[in-house]
Amino acid sequence: MVSKKKEQANNLTTSSISTSHNKAKKYLLNEGEDVPIMQELGIFTKDNKIVASMYDKFKQINRFIEIIDDEFKSSNLKEITILDFGCGKSYLTFLIYHYFVNIKHIEAHIIGYDIKKDVVENCNKLAKKYNYSNLEFILSDVKKDKLFTGKIDMVITLHACDTATDYALNFAIQRKAKYIFSVPCCQHEINLSIRRGGEFDLMLKDGIIKERFCALLTDEIRAEILRAFGYKVDMIEFVDFAHSPKNIMIRAKLNSPKKDNKIFENIENLIKNYNFSQKLYDLTKKL
Repeated sequence: MVSKKKEQANNLTTSSISTSHNKAKKYLLNEGEDVPIMQELGIFTKDNKIVASMYDKFKQINRFIEIIDDEFKSSNLKEITILDFGCGKSYLTFLIYHYFVNIKHIEAHIIGYDIKKDVVENCNKLAKKYNYSNLEFILSDVKKDKLFTGKIDMVITLHACDTATDYALNFAIQRKAKYIFSVPCCQHEINLSIRRGGEFDLMLKDGIIKERFCALLTDEIRAEILRAFGYKVDMIEFVDFAHSPKNIMIRAKLNSPKKDNKIFENIENLIKNYNFSQKLYDLTKKL
């Protein structure tokens, strides 16, 4: 019979062995690094530890930057201009600036747009405080206001709500932005307007299924429209569903800006059958 102490010792040994291979994931931005803006934004404590309540946000930001790094890790780019639509408190905006300027040593010009005056003012104060030159925030509504008129290399959106994503993508298409990284949010438009009309009627019977189906349909139409304008598009998992249900990223790179009208015909037929509205389609069908 094994003594209780010996059993406890065996359990402890087993536990140590089983956890010895659990190494901390290496991020582009890591806990313990001295990045003052991370403290200012409330992601790190004063001793550069991750604030527990901000762990999911920390993972989301790192994942977004990792995906961008996949595109730029071998780049010889010297300068880049980026527009961030619906930047909010700008966790992502600040740290993308940090990534390009301090990690990649690329001269970055970044503009963050948002409709909340207090948020924009605070972000500008932080950019000035930390000497983030060429980073500015502008109070603007992407749906109606005049936006940046210079050359644009990249458009990003992280959880721009509902049709705000469509307006941002339309802007990127019209301005022929080379790169798009967009994580949509709150895709309500199709869900509110769709009617039964064909083979997918089964997906419209139950509310929760209808909601998810319409969200996926929205993002697939967005991806198809980008393809119609010459973008190579990937739909990828942004973060684990457990960390955020808004976890699909539309990643696009412009190859040949030539409109494919066949794609628009297919979308138009779908809209006629199901009588729904989709803003990006409406904004781009006559381009």
